[in-house]
Amino acid sequence: MSIHSHAGLPARAQDRINIGRLVSDYYVNTPDVNIIEQRVSFGTSGHRGSSFNKSFNELHIMAICQAISEYRGQQKFEGPMYIGKDTHALSEPAFSSALCVLIANGVPVVIQDDERYTPTPVISRLIINHNRENSTQADGLIITPSHNPPADGGIKYNPPHGGPAEGDITKQIEQRANDIISNGMLDVKQVTLIEAMESPLLTHEDFIAHYVNDLEKVVDIDAIKKANVRIGADPLGGSGLDYWPAIAKHYKLDITVVNDVVDGSFSFMPLDKDGKIRMDCSSPYAMSGLIAMKDDFDIAVGNDPDFDRHGIVTPTGGLMNPNHYLAVAIHYLMTHRDWKEDTKIGKTLVSSSLIDRVATLVNRPLSEVPVGFKWFVDGLHDSSYGFGGEESAGASFLCRDGSCWTTDKDGFIMNLLAAEILAVTGKDPYQYYLSLVEKFGEAHYGRVEAVANLAQKKVLTALTTEAITATMLAGEDITQILTHATGNNAAIGGLKVVTENGWFAARPSGTEDIYKIYAESFTDKDHLDLIIKEAQSIVSSAFEAAGL
Repeated sequence: MSIHSHAGLPARAQDRINIGRLVSDYYVNTPDVNIIEQRVSFGTSGHRGSSFNKSFNELHIMAICQAISEYRGQQKFEGPMYIGKDTHALSEPAFSSALCVLIANGVPVVIQDDERYTPTPVISRLIINHNRENSTQADGLIITPSHNPPADGGIKYNPPHGGPAEGDITKQIEQRANDIISNGMLDVKQVTLIEAMESPLLTHEDFIAHYVNDLEKVVDIDAIKKANVRIGADPLGGSGLDYWPAIAKHYKLDITVVNDVVDGSFSFMPLDKDGKIRMDCSSPYAMSGLIAMKDDFDIAVGNDPDFDRHGIVTPTGGLMNPNHYLAVAIHYLMTHRDWKEDTKIGKTLVSSSLIDRVATLVNRPLSEVPVGFKWFVDGLHDSSYGFGGEESAGASFLCRDGSCWTTDKDGFIMNLLAAEILAVTGKDPYQYYLSLVEKFGEAHYGRVEAVANLAQKKVLTALTTEAITATMLAGEDITQILTHATGNNAAIGGLKVVTENGWFAARPSGTEDIYKIYAESFTDKDHLDLIIKEAQSIVSSAFEAAGL
């Protein structure tokens, strides 16, 4: 993919959305569930879309919330539902729609006391703490499309384990919601917003204090304080904006919020690589403003709008590659936490194999799972996983005493861990990464996209190992051909091919006529390029064998 000419530069007038029209379309446009793009569709992170193209409208949210209310009744969840929202323009109207339906269905709802913004990991922590201390089961909703562009909205459901809902749950909610829309919304129960806000079923709590007061249980805050680590934090206009000052005040840390603007158009953002506004804290283009400040702080950190992702900037290395930081975090945690010796390291199959080598070095079991944080939920919940992380800069880990912290991604603790690493070891995370490179060599990682029609994507999703006839990849013997993850035997929904010094994985896109190739080489960049080239040939051969 070519880099847009304005990537990394400030957004221009023509890059900004019309928020008035966006919100108007949310209420006015009526989706047609006979059109695939306008149906309720739960991906790995809930339902997302835009009111501009009728893929995220009031009817979607009302139908989803009615379906969730019915699901809660079937499961006999009688505890509160914690609801959070981020700063996207569509989050506010969706939040109101959700309250009106949930309250009408008799669901006890808890929201932030000042009705401002709540990050994803905060909702997860609230659910876990409630269910640890009470017999009634709580769950949660987070209204966010994560790092997606400003025109998008999103909603995701976290059941009582506190993490992303499993596929069987989201499939049930999705199907019921689409049926509700098809039937003219007749099954939706709804009260007015005034009635919802005045209902005894609605409770306000100080989510910020609850979360901030607990942080010392998971990160060595005292070490950060004693070392006087200077932290620069850029919320990227997201839901954690009010949290950084509270963390600084409560723990007396040196934290500077470099941007405190909330603007639904996110017009303060530098453009991403494709020329779109996207709050991706792992993108050097979207993070160019913070990268320019790298020498002003010991550690600079960024987050996406719902704060489930992290971005680490150091004076020595700039913005860290998410894979590199995952490996650093894992090595540090497994050598500086007194966790059980059989505590597992969880990684997605497209994360760097540097993590595999670190796991061997620290003598901890490694569990490689398909793409999606939902695969780490059970292990984090029962503390059998000490760490769960994915290549897209999302991770969480256990409390210092080995108990569960969150079962959803937590950008706060990953950012604060970077400061702890510097405070305890004297090395910033990039310097720490270089010490791993000295042991294992440098990993060269890449991701590309290739064209694939619907039929080809179906073939790729359903591939068997027998369908792959290749025995060599980029000059090396193929040692593994995988269509199921080694950590839990769950289907990859694609293919992974491994050699001694490299690998590739191919997975179809759920929304575009493409498939994605992830690849890595521990040899050099030329070897990586050859892996990617031959990966496309291997996949094309599978298509041809299927008559496509």
